[in-house]
Amino acid sequence: MSAIRLLVLGAVRQHGRAHGYQVRNDLEYWGAHEWSNAKPGSIYHALKQMAKEGLLHAHDIAPSTAGGPPRTEYELTAAGEAEFFALLRAALSRHDQKADVLSAGIGFLLDLPRAEAVALLQERVRALEAWRSEVTGYYTPEGGPGQLGHIGEIMHMWVHSA
Repeated sequence: MSAIRLLVLGAVRQHGRAHGYQVRNDLEYWGAHEWSNAKPGSIYHALKQMAKEGLLHAHDIAPSTAGGPPRTEYELTAAGEAEFFALLRAALSRHDQKADVLSAGIGFLLDLPRAEAVALLQERVRALEAWRSEVTGYYTPEGGPGQLGHIGEIMHMWVHSA
């Protein structure tokens, strides 16, 4: 899963209707460019792509005051709303998500009922514990991960992160 999809859908959802510059400003304000691939080009591409996919409805409005092409405002469709919540739930519950996806999910945590958010995070913890148990049972030699050299250190880092 891409964090950018969740971030863009969430930003548009918060505004109700937003143009690309508003979405970009939100993501920059959240610092998403520091911890994800949310760069200006990827934001605008995601908006256009999700409009093609029917997740966003694109509204062309008045021409830009700077003399450029007309601004396009986007709003979530019913499919976009469903996709946002599916991505959010996966970001919070799946143990195999990258850190940027988890961070995006945590950013929208309050969009879920508290009980559901807690249950999703508990599901993630259970999955992490199961993964950690499996990995340590399979990759840890009797003498400890140090026997595996740098590969052991990588495994130790993964297990520690879990």
